[in-house]
Amino acid sequence: METESSFSILVFLKTFMMDGGIFMWVILVNWITGVGLSVYKAMSLKVYHMNGNRLFSQIKKYVLENNVEKAIDLCSKSSAILPQVLRAGLKRANMSKEKIEDALTTKISEQTPKITYKISYVQLIANLSTLLGLLGTIQGLILSFAGVANAEPGMKAKILSEGIAKAMNTTAFGLVSGITVMILHTILVNKAVHINDTVDEYANKLLDLLSSKKSE
Repeated sequence: METESSFSILVFLKTFMMDGGIFMWVILVNWITGVGLSVYKAMSLKVYHMNGNRLFSQIKKYVLENNVEKAIDLCSKSSAILPQVLRAGLKRANMSKEKIEDALTTKISEQTPKITYKISYVQLIANLSTLLGLLGTIQGLILSFAGVANAEPGMKAKILSEGIAKAMNTTAFGLVSGITVMILHTILVNKAVHINDTVDEYANKLLDLLSSKKSE
């Protein structure tokens, strides 16, 4: 029973794709590209992200113990963005507050573009899916009306139904693809914003920590 149900779904999907015409396959490729890029970017963001509270607690402990070198070594062990930024500030721990701030700002400007890199492409793919669906809809309607105008009376209903199938199928598939990729884009943007906010927060905390330590 389960095998028959799976077979029916496959037949429906095959018919759905074939009736929709060439634009269905273009949308499919676009959809797979968008999902693949989203997965790749999600994995990249996972590498760049780190628990800021835990890291900063360890750094604060070493700084208060006057063991800045150990704090620098701790940051060097990770490829995440936050420790790389904090490492730049720690290297200037004995300098003025302005120089520490300059080091942090420079490192943030170098590292944070990695967070948002390629996310805009995901949004572009989502928009393309919707537009390709619309283009397929227009193509289906054009074929319908052009075919009906020149066809024999007995063939008009068939030609019209085939054209409408192309129009409706590409519209539906374009929307499904676009909505899916847009949801993934929103998740990626929220994750990127969270990482950026975390980096800014703990960079400022490190600046305050090192400045207060120097004033003791």
